[in-house]
Amino acid sequence: MSPAPESKQDRRPPYQHAADELRRDILQGRIKPGEQMPSIRELQERFGVANMTARSALNVLRDEGLIYTIHGRGSFVADHNAGGELSANYTAPAWYLANKNEGSDQAWQGEGEPDGAETVDAAGTTLAEVLAALRDEIRVLSADHQELRREVEELKAAQQPKL
Repeated sequence: MSPAPESKQDRRPPYQHAADELRRDILQGRIKPGEQMPSIRELQERFGVANMTARSALNVLRDEGLIYTIHGRGSFVADHNAGGELSANYTAPAWYLANKNEGSDQAWQGEGEPDGAETVDAAGTTLAEVLAALRDEIRVLSADHQELRREVEELKAAQQPKL
């Protein structure tokens, strides 16, 4: 994995960089639906990261619905619909959507919204409007998630016996 350009330091954790590259491999068809993902050890070597970092990258993709795991067998790419696009239940995380047009982290080919961004549904809503609404919802959920994590950490700390 190549380091971030000097002029633009990316402060995201290494597992997100690894998840980005794996996501790109899936979206561009280098790893096809039903195929097994590389092992944790292979990911460690490919990205030069620790075991838990590689696992975290796979967890991100699993949470996004791009892959699924069978205990004792490994992780596999989830099926896409016939058009080659991800199924409707896939939504990329907010940080990915926010940065998708910067540098080489593009999820779609070209600039702007994916093909069909001008498609209008029965209610007159374009795909671009739906994507914007989903991005906003993801940002809110992400903030709520972080707040809950902080609360859990505080509760754990409060329950620790004082030495």
